[in-house]
Amino acid sequence: QVQLVESGGGFVHAGGSLSVSCAASGRTWYIYAMGWFRQAPGKEREFVTAIRWNSGITYYADSVKGRFTISRDREKNTASLQMNSLKHEDTAVYYCAASTAYSLDYNTRDRYHYWGQGTQVTVSS
Repeated sequence: QVQLVESGGGFVHAGGSLSVSCAASGRTWYIYAMGWFRQAPGKEREFVTAIRWNSGITYYADSVKGRFTISRDREKNTASLQMNSLKHEDTAVYYCAASTAYSLDYNTRDRYHYWGQGTQVTVSS
């Protein structure tokens, strides 16, 4: 079992920056990758970014490339998401997720086995 707890988020005006973090506990040695997804009201949960735990290779959705940066600290078992140049359409609940299996890609929900409770990010237009 892996437990994930998000922190950060909040409210910001368009063009501003926010960061969210995810702390993993439990059987963290099983983690292959961690990712961030988001879900806006009335929409499906969508992939934002992911990072392979050992190599640090990162993946981004086209909508956030160049604005968002994912990082991880393997000693602290945390994954962080720095969000810059935020847009109103980035408003959503952001979820941290952990995968405990190898995969060629980590951009779909079915690649992940554990989820955090979510944290709200609101960007005013």
